[in-house]
Amino acid sequence: MAETPDTALELKLGYRFQNQAVMDLALTHRSHAQPHNERLEFLGDAVLGWVVAECLYRMYPEWNEGQLTRARAGLVRQKTLAELADSMNLGEQLRVGGGIVLEGAARERALASALEALLGGIVLEAGPETAQSVIERLLRRWWPIISDFADHKDAKTRLQERLQGEGLPPPRYLLETAEGPGHRRRFRVRCEIPEQALSAQGTGGSVRLAEQAAAERLIAKMDHG
Repeated sequence: MAETPDTALELKLGYRFQNQAVMDLALTHRSHAQPHNERLEFLGDAVLGWVVAECLYRMYPEWNEGQLTRARAGLVRQKTLAELADSMNLGEQLRVGGGIVLEGAARERALASALEALLGGIVLEAGPETAQSVIERLLRRWWPIISDFADHKDAKTRLQERLQGEGLPPPRYLLETAEGPGHRRRFRVRCEIPEQALSAQGTGGSVRLAEQAAAERLIAKMDHG
């Protein structure tokens, strides 16, 4: 029997859905139809965060809270999940609205969301223990470099620690604009250090990404006077 696209995805996921409707829902982008996958994404995001936290706590007893937090953030971030989804050719199965082409940050966000929704579907069908096994297997490729995540500090953290070292309060982040349709939303944020009369802008597909971009630019401005 020829392998169908759904079967190929399930093989890479390591789980065979008992109910095709659950899998279809997990792969339905909000631009395609109602209901879409955001409720399943919510569930999958929760179990993913718990499984990763439990694995890190068990595997790295010598790490402090900061290292555990950074490692977890690196594993569950949108970029990591989108890369996993891409390796499974999940994008070929994603159901989006007619005429809509997801690119760049919007595509990355959609892939990550669909993967989390699939995990949510597994929780509903087979329970958290099965979902845990699937997640641990999917993330196995990242374990050899997990210490890189643990030791890496994002721009917002680096900026705040730098200001603390100078006896200054944390920077302020101000949302300036939010433009575009829901699936291609772009945000612009300004990061300010009033005490030093410094500021920088950053843009991104989410407020969080825009804040990180603004913090990175402000650090560069501080470094170069």
